[in-house]
Amino acid sequence: MITGAYSLVHQAIQLGLLPRLAILHTSASHAGQIYIPRVTGALLMGVLLLVGLFRSSSALASAYGIAVTTTMVVDGLLAFIVIWKLWRWPLGRVVLVVAPLVLVDMTFLSANLLKLFEGAWAPLLFGASMVLLILTWRRGTNILMQKTRRTEVPLDTLLASLEKKPPHIVPGTAVFLTSQPDFAPTALLHNLKHNKVLHEHNVILTIVTTDTPRATDEERVKITALSQHFSLVALKFGYMESPNVPKALAIARKHGWQFDIMSTSFFLSRRALKPAAHSGMPRWQDHLFIGLAKSASDATDFFQIPTGRVVEVGTQVTV
Repeated sequence: MITGAYSLVHQAIQLGLLPRLAILHTSASHAGQIYIPRVTGALLMGVLLLVGLFRSSSALASAYGIAVTTTMVVDGLLAFIVIWKLWRWPLGRVVLVVAPLVLVDMTFLSANLLKLFEGAWAPLLFGASMVLLILTWRRGTNILMQKTRRTEVPLDTLLASLEKKPPHIVPGTAVFLTSQPDFAPTALLHNLKHNKVLHEHNVILTIVTTDTPRATDEERVKITALSQHFSLVALKFGYMESPNVPKALAIARKHGWQFDIMSTSFFLSRRALKPAAHSGMPRWQDHLFIGLAKSASDATDFFQIPTGRVVEVGTQVTV
């Protein structure tokens, strides 16, 4: 159960369903052997809470039964979607194959719902809490993205402006991490505004999580030249992989980019979130989202960037 919780949380983070958490790798040869301290702490609190509430394994029978039957029903519904949408079976054939199985599972689920107040409420409450966290994180990040996009400058517009009036050029390479490559990263704008300099080589870097467990070296790096001083680099990682930016950028040498970690600076934006009067979410959900954002692990550690090469630029955003 512990390793399963690690794997599920790791994949949820990669898919953007949960905030980044510190993930420790316990093996140099097996990438899947991971340890997530916060998940361990949450499991410990959950076990102590269950022991205090139920006090015996026999009292947990109702909770166990509803958990198993709910899982069987969800698996059956997901199998229906996979066979119909991905395997492209005719809808009638899928119904004939899957519907009897789901019907049997629903019968067991209905029987276990009769024990809702005898302990079956526990897994349902836990599942609802996880759904609430995921929905809050997804909704909050979408609202935050929409608000920041209003003040962002399209990258094409910025490059055209720099071509007409170039700032002072300094040697070296600057890498600006962003999730929206069509817009100029906030760290780049602040660097131009306050330092009034531009590096000789500038890389707009985006991290892409694929739907596959792992990405091959051939599809790992995609480089697009934008101008004399700017390049767009997309790094792809599978949802089961841990993003290692320096190692992935080293692969870019095969594409002709001379990458030297010792002459490269990574610019990251750090946002301080404040609740807004009208955010599109209830106030309690605003505070929940801000709490989740504060619990996220540092991007430097998550992407395994050398701390001595990182420059962080802070901004305050209302959500």
